[in-house]
Parts: sequence; C-alpha cells; structure tokens
Amino acid sequence: MKKLRGYIGLIALSAALAACGGKKEEAAAPAAEAPAAAPAAADAAAPAAAPAKVAADAVDTLDGAKFADQKGDETKGMAIFTQCKACHVIDPGVNRIGPSLHGIIGRKAGEIAGFAYSAANKSSGITWTPEKLFQYLEKPSRVVPGTKMTFAGLPKAQDRADVIAYLTSATK
Repeated sequence: MKKLRGYIGLIALSAALAACGGKKEEAAAPAAEAPAAAPAAADAAAPAAAPAKVAADAVDTLDGAKFADQKGDETKGMAIFTQCKACHVIDPGVNRIGPSLHGIIGRKAGEIAGFAYSAANKSSGITWTPEKLFQYLEKPSRVVPGTKMTFAGLPKAQDRADVIAYLTSATK
C-alpha cells in the first residue's frame, strides 16, 4: 500500500509539473522578423542566435495588450494561479521549485534569500511592476532568456491581469 501511494504521489507531481511548464511551444516567428534563409554552404553546426533580451524597463507584449487597459479580477486570478502552485506559493519565506511570490510587486528580480535563481534572472535588472509582470507572464522566456522557469506563459491578456490582481491583493 505504501508503494502504491508513492506511485500516486509521483503521478500527481508529474501532472503538477506538466501544468507548470511541461508544454512545448511551437516557435513561429512573424514573417517580418524571420531570418533570411541561409545559403546551402552555411555551416549547419553553427550555434543558433540567442533570443534578443527585452529591456528591463520595457513592457511591450507580443499580443499588443497593455496592462493599463485591463481590469483584473482577483477571484478569477486565484483560480488561474492554481496552475502556478506546483512551483510557487504566496506565503512569505516559502520557496518551492520557484521562489515565494509574496510581495512580488515592487521587488527586484532575483533577490529572495535562499532561492537559487538563474544568472539570467539575477542579472535582468527587472523590478516587478504590474506592467512588467503582465509582459513576463505572457511568455517568460522572451522577457528573461535563460530563466529556469519553464512555464510557457498565459497568452490571454485578461488571465494575466487577473493573476496580477490576485498577487497584488493576496501578498500585501
């Protein structure tokens, strides 16, 4: 029976991690940004170019949505946040796979004591404003290339605004 509970626990953990970031995205560059086809003689072993780093103070989104145009609903945000709970909590001082999100608004990226951040996150220069979180939650790897956070993102602007409303109200 103990062994069965262990297997069930592993299955539950696998499902939780999959919800957090197990989905792979199809990278589809817009035609205007697509690189020109390389000549046939180009070295196929050449490393791929790293994604361009988004400026720490930039808040542009892929979908063109602006945080100021959204009205977040903290109750809906709490429901959406359940997919984040496999990695994050809002309790102060409690780190999991990801750092505690308590007091995230106004905090500098990479500064929770006791959490092993990626070098990319620590050196990002980001201060987590609602606008920056709105941009980051759309596609974290775009905003902080090299982040350890594998979550694909929240493509719907309203979902992002709702999560931010929840984090703002729940972590004061």
